[in-house]
Amino acid sequence: MLILNNHLLKNYLMDITNFLQSKFPEAEISFDGKDCNSKVLIVSKQFEGLNSLQRHKLVLSVLKEQFQTGELHALSLSTKSPSEIA
Repeated sequence: MLILNNHLLKNYLMDITNFLQSKFPEAEISFDGKDCNSKVLIVSKQFEGLNSLQRHKLVLSVLKEQFQTGELHALSLSTKSPSEIA
């Protein structure tokens, strides 16, 4: 089992956040939690009119390479459109 110290985990989450931000430039992206079981919340206009499964597929498609290389092995997602937050 891989255990990351707090500093490495923060860097890891920041790397994921920066990558997702480059793919969803207008999105608000945040993590909830302080360990490897953190949940990412992405609020994006790109999710308007999409159901939850379609949103998750969209996010996972941009992370395909990270999953294939093993950089990511699991990710808990919460995807919302701005109208769902307001």
